[in-house]
Amino acid sequence: MEAINKNIVCDFYKALAAHDSDMVPRLLSPNIDWWFHGPPAHKYNLMQLLTGSRVLDGEDSYNPHVVIGIGSVVIAEGCNIHENQKTYWVHAWTVENGIMTQVREYIDTFVTVNRIDESSNVCLSSPRSPKCKNMWESELVDNDCVPRLLLVI
Repeated sequence: MEAINKNIVCDFYKALAAHDSDMVPRLLSPNIDWWFHGPPAHKYNLMQLLTGSRVLDGEDSYNPHVVIGIGSVVIAEGCNIHENQKTYWVHAWTVENGIMTQVREYIDTFVTVNRIDESSNVCLSSPRSPKCKNMWESELVDNDCVPRLLLVI
């Protein structure tokens, strides 16, 4: 399942790069749930691509350096160069029944993904607890220079 979900997300980024306006909507839920964390100047960059109101131009790129699947969540990390400025991004996609239904977008943020032990139905206060498992951390940004967030799945 994780491999299938990861392939769907990879196909999405390939379709974006190819300006494939037929494939992109087929991979996304028409009512995609989008959440953003980052500088306000970048808030609508990804959403404009998802809705088709903007296409990638020669300066833009959403080419993930890392893509990993964790159950129904697929994490993609990369950097976007636009107008000679480098922006680091992490996208956490939720894939259900072959369709991307949710995206959490983090810009210039160090993200750590933890999974809570399934036997515990309560989120524990400490990510260092033995019931929390560190699944992934941002690799491209220096965590001393940007905000740090914990994403619990």
